[in-house]
Amino acid sequence: MGLDIRIPLGVMFTILGLLLTGFGFFSDPVIYQRSLGIDINLWWGLALLLFGALMLCLGWRAAGGRTH
Repeated sequence: MGLDIRIPLGVMFTILGLLLTGFGFFSDPVIYQRSLGIDINLWWGLALLLFGALMLCLGWRAAGGRTH
């Protein structure tokens, strides 16, 4: 029985990515003037969402191949 941390990490990063993406999507563009108009929260939220989804897929694929 091995410890597979990919599923909890995937859930955590997916939730954080969803929150950050939502904040970046619905926030006022005026707050991004200091970052040259780049919506940092939106882009990092999407990156975290992608990473979380990748961890979930890898964790579920590994868990599906185990025999108990």
